[in-house]
Amino acid sequence: MLLADGFEKAFVGLTIPSPKGNEVAVYDYMLCIDVLMKRDGMNEEDAIDYFYFNVVGAYVGEYTPVFINRATIEETIENHG
Repeated sequence: MLLADGFEKAFVGLTIPSPKGNEVAVYDYMLCIDVLMKRDGMNEEDAIDYFYFNVVGAYVGEYTPVFINRATIEETIENHG
């Protein structure tokens, strides 16, 4: 399992092992953005840009962490039909 350095406050758990037996770390997207804003003094737009380019875009193999955007069922249906 690989961890996203510096995002400990955004860690929410692990995935259930896949058929291959892999667990990966799970992080909350909005908490990651919050970390960048507070820790690095970024505004929200810069934090989002940085996060997508440098964190989400950094695939490091089958143990790459996943990032979730928490939402209710109602929010999901409303936003995605």
